[in-house]
Amino acid sequence: MDPMSAAIGVLLGAAVGFFFERIRRGSAYQDRDQILEQARRDAESLRKDEELKSREDLLKRREELEASLAETRDALHQRERELDRREAGLDDRNEEFQKREKMVEGQQQKLAARSKAVDVKEKELDRILAEEQQQLHKISGLNKDDATELLLKRLDRQLKDEVGGMILKYEGELKSRQEELSREILGMAIQRVSSAHTSEMTVSTVDIPNDEMKGRIIGREGRNIRAFEKIAGVDVIVDDTPGVVVVSAFDKVRREVARLALVKLIEDGRIHPTRIEEVVNETQKEMDAYIRRMGQEACHEAGIVGLHDKLVDLMGRLHFRTSYSQNVLRHSIEVSHITGLLADQMGLDGTLARRAGFLHDIGKAADHEMEGGHPAVGAELLKRYHEGEVVVHAAAGHHDDIRPEFIYTVLVAAADAASASRPGARRENLEKYVKRLEELEATACGFPGVDHAYAVQAGREIRVIVDSARVTDNEAAKMTKEIAQTIEDNLTYPGEVKVVVLRETKVVEYAR
Repeated sequence: MDPMSAAIGVLLGAAVGFFFERIRRGSAYQDRDQILEQARRDAESLRKDEELKSREDLLKRREELEASLAETRDALHQRERELDRREAGLDDRNEEFQKREKMVEGQQQKLAARSKAVDVKEKELDRILAEEQQQLHKISGLNKDDATELLLKRLDRQLKDEVGGMILKYEGELKSRQEELSREILGMAIQRVSSAHTSEMTVSTVDIPNDEMKGRIIGREGRNIRAFEKIAGVDVIVDDTPGVVVVSAFDKVRREVARLALVKLIEDGRIHPTRIEEVVNETQKEMDAYIRRMGQEACHEAGIVGLHDKLVDLMGRLHFRTSYSQNVLRHSIEVSHITGLLADQMGLDGTLARRAGFLHDIGKAADHEMEGGHPAVGAELLKRYHEGEVVVHAAAGHHDDIRPEFIYTVLVAAADAASASRPGARRENLEKYVKRLEELEATACGFPGVDHAYAVQAGREIRVIVDSARVTDNEAAKMTKEIAQTIEDNLTYPGEVKVVVLRETKVVEYAR
């Protein structure tokens, strides 16, 4: 093969290779363009999806903000209406005060004018009397001293004849005036310190965010609600009422602790027996602090200082105790003020009287823990914490259980009767109802092995918790019948009372 042919062959091979390479590159470029177009379309689709999702989120947040804004606007409108009402009331009072002020100014001007006229008349009267005395001296021929002595002797003879009748007359008037003054003092004291009574209920409602929360409160097979009722000592009623559950117990302290604990559990969202026990115990500590604060505020209001901390706590517990629907703590403060006012009117020690009146019913805070009526229990507590003899005697004798030895005991008894018997102070039905529930609990607690007993369902059920180490299942069944029989034999109640005995074993261990 000659060189020319070889060169031509090489050139033809190169041309063919170049041609096929151009074809291959064209196909690759075409595939690249298709891929880029598909990626662009996918990116555009994703961008539109994201925009649509963002718009949906924006609309949802806008609806939430509009709802919140509407709620805030309603609250502001309600507050505005309340302020308008108060402002109108203040304007009316201001007008009334202005009218009274003008009336007072007019009366003052009239009194000033009358005072000037009286001064002028007094001067004129003195002048006339002096002239008449001079004329009388000239006519009688007696000087001033002789005339005075003669007149006094004549008056002395007349008074000796009339003195007996006058004494009898004034004694009768004095007795009548004493009775009238006593009634006036007592009425003024009551009027100055009387306050409205507190009508107690036996149920509290707890708001829930939705009806699904009712199922979480009940728990699987009712374990949450049973644990809550056992630990808190209340009855939880979950019915068809939308948006609320009901906590029922006649003991207001237990009911309030249970209500607050249930609110915390709902807000927290973790509802199970262990968490329930933690929250109830935490709430009980908070309630103890609240009771201490209520006692301190009551001492401050009544002006009592230097009271033992235990007595302050007991007085705070009286905030949750009622007597014939009358709040016992408010009643004690009222009796303190009335006793102090009576003592001040009689010239006695008002501070000591207020202290005796304030502490006279302290036994009601512990009469379920100690034997005896509340006067004897209160006297024992006050003696234990080193209160004075007068204060102890007033607590023991304000219901005439003992013979009064101090005037302060009589004053406390009078103030106690005045506070209790004034219109609107008491209502007897609630006191009888609470007493019946206390008797139910006391009857159940009297059996051996019983740790706690709670009257629930308005007294239609008594829930008894026994010590599992001391009472077996068979003994618990027997105890149920015995408690029911004891209640049937010894207590008076409407309808029937359901007796439920709970025996449960709980084992706790810590991993360290």
